[in-house]
Amino acid sequence: MTKDSYVLYESHDGVATITLNQLKQLNILSTAMCQELHQAWLRFNESKDRVAILTGAGNKAFCAGADLNDIPELWPAIPGIGVTINKPIIAAVNGWCVGGGVVLMQMSDLCVAGDATRFFYPEAKVGFTGGLIAAMAGRVPHKIAMELMLLGQEVSATRAYEVGMINKIVKPESVLKVAGEYAKTMATYSPLVLSTLKKFVGEVIPKGPTERAALARRELEAISSSEDFTEGLTAFKEKREPKFRGV
Repeated sequence: MTKDSYVLYESHDGVATITLNQLKQLNILSTAMCQELHQAWLRFNESKDRVAILTGAGNKAFCAGADLNDIPELWPAIPGIGVTINKPIIAAVNGWCVGGGVVLMQMSDLCVAGDATRFFYPEAKVGFTGGLIAAMAGRVPHKIAMELMLLGQEVSATRAYEVGMINKIVKPESVLKVAGEYAKTMATYSPLVLSTLKKFVGEVIPKGPTERAALARRELEAISSSEDFTEGLTAFKEKREPKFRGV
């Protein structure tokens, strides 16, 4: 990843900072952005980093949601859906957090937000939905989730804090600093305990139909892109017994 990448990945003292890097477009979720974010989660999984901070370039927007001129396949970019991750993730949010940005925030384990942050889910106004937002009803009180989804009105950082959507409100310039303090603390703790607790919590929180469908699709795509799949087809064409390797 370079400074011109859609997503930046930095690693320091066991903490990965993953940045949505489209400042001029308010970190909008294009196809390219989602593809690079998926790769960033894979990199985090395979790395020695113990905690990730997910943030957006600049203070105007954490993420402006999906690019309606280039609507992406969102689920591969969402941690816990596109990639199973048993390490802690902290969302560090400033400015607008819209649509798919709200989904990214809700799938993080903790959230630090600037006091000017505004959460907004406009899909009912636009006439399109991917359905992943439904998982919010398993993470905050039902009526609050429905308020965000059905009314399509802005939710302030203060309101989000009061209803348990976020953990802490700070000044915009302090968001990354406070998220970094959380991350540094967890990076010194037992990774086995942290991953076990996160896994157990993931089993407790209900999954919506779109989330379950995405998880099933991920598993099926892993098979269709596997070496065993290619070997099976090749062996059939060559009229021989396949030699499967489980990869």
